[in-house]
Amino acid sequence: MSEISVRALAAADRERWQELFHGYRTFYGNPHDDAVAERVWQWALDPARQVQALVAELDGEVVGIAHWRRFARPSVGETGIYLDDLFADPAARGKGVGRALIARLQAIAAHEGASVVRWITADDNATAQRLYDRVATKTRWLTYDAAPTAH
Repeated sequence: MSEISVRALAAADRERWQELFHGYRTFYGNPHDDAVAERVWQWALDPARQVQALVAELDGEVVGIAHWRRFARPSVGETGIYLDDLFADPAARGKGVGRALIARLQAIAAHEGASVVRWITADDNATAQRLYDRVATKTRWLTYDAAPTAH
């Protein structure tokens, strides 16, 4: 079995990252939007932005991406790492790509003294949940979204 390596996103990854990012958006029913891809790409490469990105390589090819950021946890006085997006090329699924990306985030968290690596997933994403149930603990928290309103 080939070994998966994980590293920070680099400028040379742009074309492959964009393919995987569009695949991620399509998976969740978001339309193809070059402006969104450009914005996220710029965020991921800008050290002044919160968003950071990792890529997973298998046999020298980028086959997975993860976008993440640090967040404050005021209720416990700690920091954590939030995994916003995780996606593996469908042809590479089942080969440990998602697990490797999560493991790298766990290592970053340990190195930085962060207390948790946290993420959400769709309640109908059973495939991803099988992995997540093996590498993390499902919490009791529900997620809510509220639309911005002007006052």
